[in-house]
Amino acid sequence: MVLLAAAVCTKAGKAIVSRQFVEMTRTRIEGLLAAFPKLMNTGKQHTFVETDSVRYVYQPLEKLYMVLITTKNSNILEDLETLRLFSRVIPEYCRVLEESEISEHCFDLIFAFDEIVALGYRENVNLAQIRTFTEMDSHEEKVFRAVRETQEREAKAEMRRKAKELQQARRDAERSGKKVPAFGGFGSAGMSSMSSGSVITDTIVEPEKPKITPTPVRSSGPSRALKLGAKGKEVDNFVDQLKSEGETIIPTTGKRGSDVSKVLPPPVNVESVHLRVEEKISLTCGRDGGLQNMEILGMVTLRVTDEKNGRIRLVVNNNDNKGLQLQTHPNVDKKFFTADSVIGLKNPEKSFPLNNDVGVLKWRLQTSDETLIPLTINCWPSESATGCDVNIEYELQKDSLELNDVVISIPIPSGVGAPVIGDLDGEYKHDSRRNILEWCLPVIDANNKTGSLEFSIAGQPNDFFPISVCFVSKRNYCDIQVTKVTHVDGDSPVKFSTETSFVVDKYVIE
Repeated sequence: MVLLAAAVCTKAGKAIVSRQFVEMTRTRIEGLLAAFPKLMNTGKQHTFVETDSVRYVYQPLEKLYMVLITTKNSNILEDLETLRLFSRVIPEYCRVLEESEISEHCFDLIFAFDEIVALGYRENVNLAQIRTFTEMDSHEEKVFRAVRETQEREAKAEMRRKAKELQQARRDAERSGKKVPAFGGFGSAGMSSMSSGSVITDTIVEPEKPKITPTPVRSSGPSRALKLGAKGKEVDNFVDQLKSEGETIIPTTGKRGSDVSKVLPPPVNVESVHLRVEEKISLTCGRDGGLQNMEILGMVTLRVTDEKNGRIRLVVNNNDNKGLQLQTHPNVDKKFFTADSVIGLKNPEKSFPLNNDVGVLKWRLQTSDETLIPLTINCWPSESATGCDVNIEYELQKDSLELNDVVISIPIPSGVGAPVIGDLDGEYKHDSRRNILEWCLPVIDANNKTGSLEFSIAGQPNDFFPISVCFVSKRNYCDIQVTKVTHVDGDSPVKFSTETSFVVDKYVIE
């Protein structure tokens, strides 16, 4: 067969995207496509029409046509098989078969068309191979990025070592001839310092390292970047070694907007005494019900920027009755906190460090009680004659929560096109490259407790798991808040600001 051109056009013959595989002018292809609707006989159900010079092989795509223009002596059976492959490629890149969507992804379609036909002749490829070729995934690039991340990590470690040496030198100088710092051994701690282990330790958190831009450190040995030309086995061993050290090797396959962690915007008005109440949830549920594990890690972080407010106490209101494990910093008076729920230093004469984030209280909740799940997700895939009809429902279990930017990600089978959406609360996005259907809801609260999504697609019930959920919230899950800040001397109130966040570390329905 000799394929002259492949095009997607409207029913009026207007070309939306066209790829010519032989030398052909724009006027020529536009003329051929403009003549195509006039040649169709509406009284007969054919998939091709002919003129004196060319043959049109076509397939309707809702309001559009997928048209192949071939020579008259080409094999019609091969033409029809090629047409079916072209028609399956389009839904891989276009969520809806409309003119605007086709125009938006025109270059992706042209690249895919080039993988199907070369110089007018059909290539022996299938849909999965076309997707692989167009993504241009490179193992060498992944290894190069892994090596570069390792070098950056080593440079940062050297920077922290230098910063520690400078800080120690500064302390030695102060001890020799200057005033000793009023407070030591109490440092910054963020959410990243919280371990997901079963035991909460009393380790003193080190002071925040000053941000110093060091001279770039170059290793005296041979650069690891030279290993790019090494054998495949050595590269795989190196990447496996990185993984064994706890590093995550992330392949770069284009933008992945839904994978980016959700971050709440910083508060506008920040007082000289600023508090951050942060919580992270890690949850795993079964698809048939039952909570396998749920863990909440929380922390109150204090930052003081005015020396006048260094000697203060925090009054904590703990209304939670879920059986939390509370832990104060070692420099906090634990007896005072246990008796009166007040956070203060063991030595009242000392001040909290200035311009440092200080973790003063943290808590942990681990449970398998289903009644404590904040947001339940029920997925009901039912097999049908054409594939699967899937119904997904959510329900907010805790009315006091307000979840923002909720994204429920459902895996779908590859190579079967876009799902057909039925009833829908909110919005959806179909990522054909990652084979993910994202159900997006701006807010879930007491006024919007439940919602559902229905869609149909070819596949098996197991194809739609695991389902992952991500969200952010300005209200914390465990009812712990700092209600008042006072001076140590006189108990006079201190003006303070609070920033609360509740985010997802892992939320999976397997």
